[in-house]
Amino acid sequence: MASVEHEALATLDLGVGGMTCASCVARVERALQKVPGVREAAVNLATESARVQFTGDAAEMTPRLKRAVRDAGYEPRAADAALQDDARASPWAGLAPVALGAVLCLPLLAPMLLLPLPLPWGIHWALPPWTQCLLAAPVQFVLGARFYRAGWHALKAGSGNMDLLVAVGTSAAWALSLWLWLAPGHGGPAHLYFESAAVVITLVRLGKWLEARAKRQTSAAIRALRRLRPEVAHLIDWDGERDLPVDELRAGDLLAVRPGERIPADGVVQEGATQADESLLTGEPLPVPKTVGDKLTGGAVNGAGRVVLRVTAAGAQSVLAHIIALVEDAQAAKAPVQRLVDRVAAVFVPAVLALALLTLAGWWLAGAGVETAVVRAVAVLVIACPCALGLATPTAIVAGTGAAARAGILVKDGQALELAQRVAMMAFDKTGTLTTGQPRLLHLTPLPGCAEGEALRLAASLQSGSEHPLARAVLAAARARGVRLAAPQDMHALPGQGVQGQVEGQTLLLGSLPWLREAGLELDASESALRRAYPGATLSALARRVNGSGGGSALELLALLAFGDEPRPGAPEAIAQLRAQGIRCVMVSGDSLDAARAMARRLGLQPENGEVLAGVLPAGKAAVIAQFKAALHKSAPGGAPARVAMVGDGFNDAPALAAADVGIAMGGGADAALHAAGITLMRGDPLLVPAALDIARRTGAKIRQNLFWAFIYNVAGIPLAALGYLNPMVAGAAMALSSVSVMGNALLLARWRARSLEGTP
Repeated sequence: MASVEHEALATLDLGVGGMTCASCVARVERALQKVPGVREAAVNLATESARVQFTGDAAEMTPRLKRAVRDAGYEPRAADAALQDDARASPWAGLAPVALGAVLCLPLLAPMLLLPLPLPWGIHWALPPWTQCLLAAPVQFVLGARFYRAGWHALKAGSGNMDLLVAVGTSAAWALSLWLWLAPGHGGPAHLYFESAAVVITLVRLGKWLEARAKRQTSAAIRALRRLRPEVAHLIDWDGERDLPVDELRAGDLLAVRPGERIPADGVVQEGATQADESLLTGEPLPVPKTVGDKLTGGAVNGAGRVVLRVTAAGAQSVLAHIIALVEDAQAAKAPVQRLVDRVAAVFVPAVLALALLTLAGWWLAGAGVETAVVRAVAVLVIACPCALGLATPTAIVAGTGAAARAGILVKDGQALELAQRVAMMAFDKTGTLTTGQPRLLHLTPLPGCAEGEALRLAASLQSGSEHPLARAVLAAARARGVRLAAPQDMHALPGQGVQGQVEGQTLLLGSLPWLREAGLELDASESALRRAYPGATLSALARRVNGSGGGSALELLALLAFGDEPRPGAPEAIAQLRAQGIRCVMVSGDSLDAARAMARRLGLQPENGEVLAGVLPAGKAAVIAQFKAALHKSAPGGAPARVAMVGDGFNDAPALAAADVGIAMGGGADAALHAAGITLMRGDPLLVPAALDIARRTGAKIRQNLFWAFIYNVAGIPLAALGYLNPMVAGAAMALSSVSVMGNALLLARWRARSLEGTP
């Protein structure tokens, strides 16, 4: 029998309704972790969800987890229930109870508001006690019923939360008012606190409404991605076109996509040509031309052309589904700093209750009277509500990852976001990451007696039917110059060497220099000159077979061709921006040292300063990353170590991406690289690399700012309330303001635009 440590872990996402603060998060996590088989439970207040890892059968575990949530006093819901509610809700949803509370509180506050007015408007009057009680009772026991229910559940679970603090504090103010009104012996009309209890409940409800409205904005990224998926596709079969639900699509189906429609699934264009708007998927602002053989991504918007699409992936296997899953995972995950906050919140509410009792006892023993002691204890309870503490980290992560997703940057989890803030070294794979990965004809040197255009025409005609990468480079150069090609005859290729055939009656050979030398070709000084001009380039030669004077044949050199990879657009700028941020950049390549150094200089790297590692086999890249990490960690004794990031795109990069502190996968790369990376760039733009680090740093800054504001309200407010400088109404307003300020600060991330991309098309 396999040991428990070797059992496979399953993951379940569960919605949790009714949470109000960091203490609620801690209680739900404790309840879930007590269920047998649960290994880890992470609860997110901002998304109102829980992610549970467990062993065993999901069908059996799901009802147990839901029961645990319900027994803890919260409502188990579908994992995406909060998102669905947010999508349906209007901006003013939930405001009615707040408005009702304000209407009932206004007459209670009127005497206080009129008192400071100058004569003759300054009016000294108060509502009769029975009127105050009648106005405050609905607020206390109807609008405030949610606090009593949640507080009672917290007490039954042996813990506390924000609702318990509000319920105890306002009930104490209510009970004190009732006692002062009904108890004899005051010698005149007593000052009552019905208005304080009612106003605190109304302000807290207002704060929760503002929080809910802000939460709907933080989850806008996921809702926007979900809206990209159309409901219906136009299937082409033996009966012609017919509409079919997108959920029923399969790989291999033929679909018609009309102008202006969203692409229903991933696929390849079979017929037609168009442009696709992929801005919400990749952040690419301009439409991308698409023709036969090009890939289309589900969720993109078709342009003005009708195309026929052959489905390659649909449903959960599509790129859009993977993007949504990555964004949801990032927003549901808990950042390492949040775990410290959770530990603080677990003891916060009991500590506040104890402090309120000390405040009550201290003022009463000091001779201030029961009335003063209760009012100041109530102020302590109200100001200390840890709402902002529970929202500080998750709201910043949700807003930051949402803003990143809109720019085409997908963050896997909170840990990747946190580690990316401390990156000090960036290792780049070369081919396909810093370079296009497609060879290009860099230069063609014709020999005397052969014009450059004619040499290009002959070389392209000879290779017009070849799929070799170098052949495609020659054909691309010929198309760019509008060269008309001739049909080749009697072609045959020698793998790894070259190609031979007839073009317009001439026998031509095009291939590697060693192969042509063996065939008898003599090269002149042009070869050395070309190597000096294009160090590291791949050289080929075009030769023509001619009849010799003795009846034999010889090879006549027509042209030399230099091929090489090209830097990706934006790669030199990205490296310059990273270097300006103090990040050391290193290129790791399997190419020869000369080729790697030549490309490095074009990219702005400095080989003489150790910024190029050449001849590194794929299996050795992970070892190189491990050496970088060891060197950086040694250089930071006693402090937080600097981090190493790796940027790659291929299957061979996956081990190195996993070995790095932060793996960054370029869009369009192999699936293995995307799964191994902590950050995925949805398009192959190197400028997204500094942009990813920028949003990580900004999100980290927002988390620190939010935690500062969350703690400062409590650290400054609790002593002021205990010393009598804050009454319950002011304390309630400050508590609501703390939550709103944290949410508003996080939402500023929605306005983030990558500086590295400014000025790019």
